[in-house]
Amino acid sequence: MKNNSVFFTVVIIATFALAFVIFQYLLPQYVRDGGPLVIVLVALTLMVVTFTIERLLSLRKAGGRVAAVPFMRDLQARLANNDIAGAVEASKKQQGTLGSVLGAGLRRFQSIEQMGGSDRKETEEEIRAAIEEATMLEVPLLERNLVALSTIASIATMVGLLGTTMGMIKAFSALASSTGAPDAVQLSLGISEALINTAGGLVAAIIGIVSYNYFTTKVDAFTYNIDEAAATMVQTLAHKSAAVAR
Repeated sequence: MKNNSVFFTVVIIATFALAFVIFQYLLPQYVRDGGPLVIVLVALTLMVVTFTIERLLSLRKAGGRVAAVPFMRDLQARLANNDIAGAVEASKKQQGTLGSVLGAGLRRFQSIEQMGGSDRKETEEEIRAAIEEATMLEVPLLERNLVALSTIASIATMVGLLGTTMGMIKAFSALASSTGAPDAVQLSLGISEALINTAGGLVAAIIGIVSYNYFTTKVDAFTYNIDEAAATMVQTLAHKSAAVAR
């Protein structure tokens, strides 16, 4: 959690610094006319992109080097041949979330066997407990920064709305201060500022919402696969324990 806090802090500082540079030197003048809130909107957009890339890389790593289906086939084949040590080694080589969780259950089963074994119910409870402990450690890593994506999307909408309001205030001030014909330049600048901030807020919010929903779906799929694979493995190991006890 400490490393994630440091990462989050670095992202905030870096994105605001980069946003200022982009605002000053890369954006066209009509966008800079949106005012200083454009810097905030650019920074929020950069944050969303950064966290999206981070989540893509993290979930790809969590998938492991071996896909879930072939990994489970190999694991079931090893368990069918009573190759528990081989199953543990296969879980290590998978190097993903699924391998870590199932590996914890397999190692607990090995410990039970080394202590002389136990009945089916106790074995099943012990393995489930080990798997639940491993899952509680792995799932937060899968869900990390998802709240940040959702929060940034909401903040971007509000910042865009604030910029819209400020722009409209300027536009109406230009109308109110004119004694004769309205000041067309000030009026257009106010409307332009409002629309630019609206567009910037919508861009950041759309990217954030789409990314959040995509990664939430991916995490749900991960946890579903873990639950299904864990349930199958627990039944297999508990059955083997009961057979050995007989």
